Amino acid sequence: MLNNDILRSVRYMLDLADGHVVQLATLGGLEITAEQVHGMLEKDDAPGFVPCNDRIMAHVLDGLIVFRRGRDDSRPPRPVEKRITNNLVLKKLRVAFELKDQDIIDILASADFAVSKTELNALFRQPGHANYRACGDQLLRLFLRGLTLRLRG
Repeated sequence: MLNNDILRSVRYMLDLADGHVVQLATLGGLEITAEQVHGMLEKDDAPGFVPCNDRIMAHVLDGLIVFRRGRDDSRPPRPVEKRITNNLVLKKLRVAFELKDQDIIDILASADFAVSKTELNALFRQPGHANYRACGDQLLRLFLRGLTLRLRG
């Protein structure tokens, strides 16, 4: 799934203005401007569209975690991921919203997508693990839709 689509979904889900997205990136350790964010939130074919790279997406997701849960000063900051995958987006959203397995299963069920606990656990495994499963675009899209329904009603 495109980072721009994820960014748009998170923005809509939390009803954030462009300035709030800038604040999320700043909390994640990256300074960007409101103009850059506005360009990233444009439709793909609109003039002024700016692609959201993995680095920016990683900082915004890290900032979302800090925004929702607070910063843990007892630990050193984690390094920012160089490559963002659907699995990593799912993991970071799970952490940010403090979701348990059953919460995620319920969220996906509200978006008309049934998943078992075993299938769900495979999405959170390390890529080299024998039971690892890559998160597809459809699953992530439905998860974002279900989480939006949960938060916005």
